[in-house]
Amino acid sequence: MSPTIPLAILLVILATLILFIIFPRAATKSHSNHGRGKLPPGPTPLPIIGNLHQLTTLPHRGLQSLSKKYGPIMSLRLGQVQAVVVSSPEAAELFLKTHDTAFASRPKVQASEYMSYGTKGMAFTEYGPYWRNVRKLCTLQLLSASKIESFTASRGEEVAALVESLRGAAAARELVDVSRKIADYVPYLAPLDLQGYTRRMKKVSKGIDKVLEKIIMAHEQGASEEGHHHKDFVDVLLSLVNQPMNPQDQHVYIIDRTNIKAILLDMVVAAFDTSATSIEWTLSEVLKNPRVTQNLQEEVERVTGMDKMVEERDLEKLDYLDMVVKESFRLHPVAPLLVPRESMEDITVEGYFIPKNSRIIVNTWTIGRDPNVWSENVEEFFPERFINSKIDLRGYDFRLLPFGSGRRGCPGAHLGIVTIQLVLAQLVHCFSWDLPSGVETKDIDMSEKFGLSMGRENHLLAKPTYRLNARSM
Repeated sequence: MSPTIPLAILLVILATLILFIIFPRAATKSHSNHGRGKLPPGPTPLPIIGNLHQLTTLPHRGLQSLSKKYGPIMSLRLGQVQAVVVSSPEAAELFLKTHDTAFASRPKVQASEYMSYGTKGMAFTEYGPYWRNVRKLCTLQLLSASKIESFTASRGEEVAALVESLRGAAAARELVDVSRKIADYVPYLAPLDLQGYTRRMKKVSKGIDKVLEKIIMAHEQGASEEGHHHKDFVDVLLSLVNQPMNPQDQHVYIIDRTNIKAILLDMVVAAFDTSATSIEWTLSEVLKNPRVTQNLQEEVERVTGMDKMVEERDLEKLDYLDMVVKESFRLHPVAPLLVPRESMEDITVEGYFIPKNSRIIVNTWTIGRDPNVWSENVEEFFPERFINSKIDLRGYDFRLLPFGSGRRGCPGAHLGIVTIQLVLAQLVHCFSWDLPSGVETKDIDMSEKFGLSMGRENHLLAKPTYRLNARSM
């Protein structure tokens, strides 16, 4: 690190403190009254940086601490940006359902400009005709129930390959880096460093672009080789190049190569990075809680037997598996802070004035650890809390929002749930897992790493032992 950097940071802090001392009211005026009404309560922001200094290295935890003092609807200044942090199921329902239309847009941030081709994908695109058309396209051509079912065989092949890889390690009695094995499930994502901050955004975007170009060029080449290529989502997008997305719209959007890359990137990250992270967290909790492991294995054995691997059609019969996944989502939401929304108009919610262009941040991590919602054993991994529960994962119950809710909820929720349940069922059914020598279950490190998705700080290491009958593959 350059020796001038600490000095620069010190000067900024000193300048901020001086401004705060000389102009104490300047920092609080917009916070307490925005000219149209009272903002939600919140900590006093500093000039220039606002409340950024209070977020900590794990923002969801810092925001949880603040919400305990200021309430479930809290006002912050992030630099010069007005933000509202939502930290309870009731408040989340107000912003994501009751007033969903007013908060349906996304803020423009520099990261999404670089990483999402100028926000031409779906996740970070502002609300409007373009977003609606992209969402409709992705839903119909990739994420509908019929499309998901049609890819059952492909998912089965990929999961079988993962199991076979682990079976080889089990035969050799090798210690497996489970975190890396899940990443290897989609090997072409490895160089993207989706979790890290080690590369500058421009450099990362160039690396991503090269990968997506290879995917597109492979499909273009395959299209010219008749009979040697199975049509998939990429081919559908390529068939729409230079065509209007919806000719009936007042502003006609033409799909080009950049649009295709942005849409593909959204689908890849949403489908694989988040699923892999969820599987890793869930397996970590299963290994940390032998009682849960035993209950889960007994259920899968009863439904599937020991002569074959779990099939997707078995999943609906695995009630305890469903509870385990829900409990993992509660304790370890992949997106602890849902992708921010932006208010498209001035609006009053629960007596508080929310200015136009405010960022709305829903802290699902705080909601999942609220003892008033989940009882006093909130820090315990206890899947049985979902027995006879009607809590849904698709955004209809605001106590558990792994896929968001409302207009901007994730359209791939069903695919995500199927993928996570299927892989986890195979890992637990096909293998017994031993921790490294000298490591006890209580010693499993559950530290978090905040990033594009909230993964483990350190990799999960374990030794698999194959437990199905020998000819089950």
